[in-house]
Amino acid sequence: MHGSATLFLVRHGETDWNAQGRWQGQTDVPLNPRGREQAREVALRLRGEGIRAVASSDLLRARDTAAIVAAGLGLMVNHVDAALRERRFGSFEGLTRDEAAARFPEAWARHLADPGPAPPGGESRDELLGRLLPAVSAAVAQLPGPLLVVMHGGSMRALLADHVGAMPRPSSSAWPLHGIQNGHVYRVTLLEGRIAGAALV
Repeated sequence: MHGSATLFLVRHGETDWNAQGRWQGQTDVPLNPRGREQAREVALRLRGEGIRAVASSDLLRARDTAAIVAAGLGLMVNHVDAALRERRFGSFEGLTRDEAAARFPEAWARHLADPGPAPPGGESRDELLGRLLPAVSAAVAQLPGPLLVVMHGGSMRALLADHVGAMPRPSSSAWPLHGIQNGHVYRVTLLEGRIAGAALV
């Protein structure tokens, strides 16, 4: 992709696993009622932004969020791509943080010290970005803008961390870009295939 484009990144609505604090990764967990309500709230928030197309990860929680938001904007979901999926967290999927620490203490300690490498059976941050950045650029190139892309918290954090150079500490002024809640929306500037700016909507 050449030049710049504005797009909106949306984290899917809540699932029961989100509410329970369980790592989802690529496990296909559906939205719960609160998640569907969050999707309707996103549509209301984005009216007036001139969004012309909607893309989504192929996981159910993202696809259903995208369908609800698109309907609220009078649009259809135009593009579904498995490359927009959440990071694969391998052995951690389905577990809470405490359960992961208890079952895989060494791997969990390594992940806390440096979340970049792959968890057991999972995907590294570099592998994740290696599929996400081309997938986002391809969606922007293929669809009219402004484009809305429904994704996942870990994927969005990786993209935004790539933008700022490293995942910031909670005390950093850049931290709000990484405390991504279900239904959060970020307006993003994509320049030459990389994120050049991002702000919470």
